[in-house]
Amino acid sequence: MNGNLSRRKTLGLLAALPAGWRLTSASARAAEEDDLGSIAARAGIVYGASAAGEIFSDAAYRRLYERHCRIITSDVALKFDWLRPERKRWDWLPADRLLAFAERNGMRFRGHTLIWNENAPGWLKKLSLAEIRRVFDEHIDTVVGRYAGRIAVWDVVNEPFWPGHGNPHDMRGGPWYEAFGPSYVERAFRRAHAADPGAQLALNEAHCEGDDEVGQRNRAGMKWLVGELLDAGTPVHALGFQGHLQPQLPFDDPLFADFLAEFGKAGLRLHITELDVNDEAYPDAVSRRDALVARRYHAFLKTVLTVPQVDMVVNWQLADPYSWYAGMARRGLLASRRNPRPLPFDRHYARKPAWYAMARAFRGRKRA
Repeated sequence: MNGNLSRRKTLGLLAALPAGWRLTSASARAAEEDDLGSIAARAGIVYGASAAGEIFSDAAYRRLYERHCRIITSDVALKFDWLRPERKRWDWLPADRLLAFAERNGMRFRGHTLIWNENAPGWLKKLSLAEIRRVFDEHIDTVVGRYAGRIAVWDVVNEPFWPGHGNPHDMRGGPWYEAFGPSYVERAFRRAHAADPGAQLALNEAHCEGDDEVGQRNRAGMKWLVGELLDAGTPVHALGFQGHLQPQLPFDDPLFADFLAEFGKAGLRLHITELDVNDEAYPDAVSRRDALVARRYHAFLKTVLTVPQVDMVVNWQLADPYSWYAGMARRGLLASRRNPRPLPFDRHYARKPAWYAMARAFRGRKRA
């Protein structure tokens, strides 16, 4: 599918949108009486979003989380480089504060992420391989141990694959991979389980929802790695698939759902962990763009939710101003100068067509 849509094709897609996505429709007005967390829960889904410090500096934004979210994912607070800017200095405050907020509001908490090869600070890269191995074990033991019994789900290992690094099975390179080879993944899960036997442990990967070369190769890598982990009796309980949807690239939602179903049959829980829609390829007109973003949300979720083991959906932030795409736009890293609109709420925190599309998909799920 190509995101470079002609005006005629765009208008055709808009005409085909269900009436329930228009803010003036009766079903949309009725949806105002509900929240996404409740709608999702009735479909057997735990719904939430990632968050960082902005929820404490922006009261209106914070209220969106309090109303709509049943789970919070730490955006940056538990990433290695944020938590350990220096070898002997730990910065616990952002994570402690975010977790306390979730607990006050009766929300679950998803810890993101213990081990990721892409966020190693400079001090870690200067260590010997033996020292890196010691830091690896120390980090997992200390972080998981500190929050034992309070964090429902851990993204134990994030994004283990990247074909561009040229490693066997397309594994992502970095200090952890260099120190242990592929076995770092199993080691991380076993140590995390020992530190908190009650936590659900997840392997989180990107791009698998796409059907371009990277998506295909990452799916193949995940099949291989998860098979290895399960054969070894590794305590992996769930798989996270990020869901940063890229309409400008090839995708095949039914194929992705079939891919998920294979893991579900193996007894794993399945989570969509970082959901948003890249709107760069869509028209400039906000109404058209929002309608097409909504259409993509609905088509993806409607298909993915046919897999019964999918029981969690998490947006990556909740409102457009705090999207990671907005951050890239401010740094001039996007081709377009317009403000990205990838999330369910706009810059005024009003519900967008994407919100109604998600609600429609949750309501349409058939429970077994």
